[in-house]
Amino acid sequence: MQVLVRDNNVDQALRVLKKKMQREGIFREMKARKAYEKPSERKTREKAEAVRRNRKAARKQAIREGLIAAPKPKPRPGAGPRRPMAAPSAAPRTEAAE
Repeated sequence: MQVLVRDNNVDQALRVLKKKMQREGIFREMKARKAYEKPSERKTREKAEAVRRNRKAARKQAIREGLIAAPKPKPRPGAGPRRPMAAPSAAPRTEAAE
């Protein structure tokens, strides 16, 4: 994995690296490898993941075919309804007397 550092901006490069690692599932993998997982637990987990994947695929297929309604998009943080800009006050400006 490679991240370019532009203008010595290491903080931004770190953010990009963490985002890439998150997308690749490296953090999840590291957490899973911290402790030993018994083979029976592994099978159970993998079966549950397969069921989850299949349900998700079936739900997406049903949405595409119009059998169920698509879920409403979740609002993003900070992207709420915008308030209109306040109009400038109607009080006339007067210059300070000298």
